[in-house]
Amino acid sequence: MAKEVVYTQRVEFGDCDPARIVWFPNFFRWIDAASRHFFVECGVPPWHETEKTLGIIGTPLVDTHAKFVKTASYGDVLLIHTSIAEWRGKSFVQRHRVNRSGELIMECDEVRIFAGRREGEATGIRALPIPGSIRTLCE
Repeated sequence: MAKEVVYTQRVEFGDCDPARIVWFPNFFRWIDAASRHFFVECGVPPWHETEKTLGIIGTPLVDTHAKFVKTASYGDVLLIHTSIAEWRGKSFVQRHRVNRSGELIMECDEVRIFAGRREGEATGIRALPIPGSIRTLCE
């Protein structure tokens, strides 16, 4: 069974469109926060520390697939259940299931990489092999 971490997000009035429905990009913002929260809760150090020790500057998104099942509105408390569905050589699939009172609102699979700086390029990144130490913390 994969390790699962729950991130809580309260929906505010400003998160919604005029129909009082959460504007869909907000789900992706919250899922991104839940992604980092997952690593923190698993004991992975902040990215500025992993850059010094492992060369890892973060886990950028390279692909995403989402399914919206029900709407959410302001005042709702959403629980984002996050786990690693699959480990690959230089990438992984992170699964997010967004629930409200046990009811599925949205689900999303993201493919992310462990990124390091590309030598000789100020802003370039490259995918790095997944460190065994991080994988062990997250399993």
